[in-house]
Formats: sequence, C-alpha cells, structure tokens
Amino acid sequence: MSVKVLIPAPMRAHAGGNAEVEVNAANVRAALDELGARFPSLRDRVFDGDKPRRFLNLYLNDDDVRYLDDLSTATKDGDELSIVPAVAGG
Repeated sequence: MSVKVLIPAPMRAHAGGNAEVEVNAANVRAALDELGARFPSLRDRVFDGDKPRRFLNLYLNDDDVRYLDDLSTATKDGDELSIVPAVAGG
C-alpha cells in the first residue's frame, strides 16, 4: 500500500531534503521502518530504540496513532502519515 510520509522541516536534511516520501507499508511501523531503511540518519531522529521518540507525534491522516492501534495501525493506499515534533514552551 502506498503511503505518503510527511517529513517536518527540521528533519528534511536527514531525508534527502524531501518534504514527503512515498513508502509501501501495511501499517505505521512498516512505513517508518521503510523510511528509516532509506534514510538511516532520519531513523535515529524518529526512533529511540524500538519506540518513537517521546517528543514526536504521529498522525495517520488526521488521527493520532496513539489513540488507534499505535504503530500497528493499518494503512491503506493514499494514507498520509505525518511526523509532528511536539512544541513546548511558555
């Protein structure tokens, strides 16, 4: 299944300058694994071991994957997976 992964601006240098990358994946984990295989330095910025870094939010279309099946959330053709760095401050 073709899934479009949207890369945030601060991470694009680690994804060949791409703002989006098409991957073939059946779920969110597989999409991120394929992305990491293509861009190893990006993988280090997305994952801490086997889990996504805690300051990153992952959205499949408009839904936070934490409230779906997390990394096991199934994908289908045309889905968009957004990697969104958390913003904090005060």
